[in-house]
Amino acid sequence: MKRGINLDIWTTWPDEERWGEEDVLLPFPEWRQSLKESDLQALREAGFDFVRIPVDPSPFLSEKTTGSRDKLFASVLESVRMVNGAGLKAVVDMHLFLAGGNRSIGMAEVMDDAGMFDRYVDVVRLMGETLSGEDSSLVAFELMNEPVIDCDEDGTNLWPERLRRLYTAARSAAARLTLVLSGACYSGAEALARIDPTEFPDENLIWTFHSYAPFLLTTQGATWAGDFIRYVTGLPYPPHAVPRAELDAALEAIRQKIRSEAPWGRRNAMLAYLDEQIATMDTKEELEALLDEPFEIVDAWARKYGVAPQNIFLGEFGMIRQEYGNPYIVPAAARAAYARDVIRRAESRGYAWAIWSYGGAFGIVEEFEGRKAEPGVMEMIRSLR
Repeated sequence: MKRGINLDIWTTWPDEERWGEEDVLLPFPEWRQSLKESDLQALREAGFDFVRIPVDPSPFLSEKTTGSRDKLFASVLESVRMVNGAGLKAVVDMHLFLAGGNRSIGMAEVMDDAGMFDRYVDVVRLMGETLSGEDSSLVAFELMNEPVIDCDEDGTNLWPERLRRLYTAARSAAARLTLVLSGACYSGAEALARIDPTEFPDENLIWTFHSYAPFLLTTQGATWAGDFIRYVTGLPYPPHAVPRAELDAALEAIRQKIRSEAPWGRRNAMLAYLDEQIATMDTKEELEALLDEPFEIVDAWARKYGVAPQNIFLGEFGMIRQEYGNPYIVPAAARAAYARDVIRRAESRGYAWAIWSYGGAFGIVEEFEGRKAEPGVMEMIRSLR
């Protein structure tokens, strides 16, 4: 695999109380309810050779789906074969969310409850069994997306042992299947560098990392990324591409929003943080250093352990188009420029990549409710050939 795109995972977010209704969940994953084979073929024609298929494990862990789990596994297999039938390779990505609202099981429950982690390991084993008969040159299995563990400064290192358990479960069920492994803490480059790949003596592994650096620019307006970034909109990419007066005007608009809307006790800290962050990326040299950093970390790790470039995968990157409920839309030219800069860094090293994502807040093909997104990012990707 070389050039890929992440498909959507949930757009309707059905309530867990309805997961027992087969017509709510099936076909599964949810993109199967809207994408046709012709849509997948269009991706291949645009220059992609694989898709990353996010699969929400929560329905496999919920008591609401006891009677339909076999059909859920079978539907994932059908989805993989549909992707392969369209001429694309497939990475099946076990993609946990945070619980709350309309679901009771998510990343925290799996990571914090030993019994729930045991159940998750079993789901990984069963998914491995489901995929075990597929061609390992066309199908890969990613055991957990962005593990939220070992992120604190207390120095915990719990993930390697859990990763070994997941790997053992998947490999015992699927001896020939290509497996995708990552580091802890949101699959960041730094976390991958803490993994010793020699503990996994297996020639059929791909190692993955994610990068949304610099976060200040790539997640503008996001409400799910802490209490600061939701006030940040209107920053250009790259910042040095516009006159300084224009950048300063955009920053002042953000400051005014923080002063008027942010919690009183947090305003000064947010204003200081904004100034600190923009100072690290407002020149060409500084921005390029931020973009380079995760790749350089992975480069050093790969050299240390002899991991070949073709076994390294940038599984997620991208720039938000529009946050749900926020009227601000990041210009397509900025999103295309960012994607091009990251892709150039991945491809110059021989790393595969998958942009986030097909639709939704980061959508490059669609935005919301099936509406077409601006073509700028897709046009850039087509021009790579």
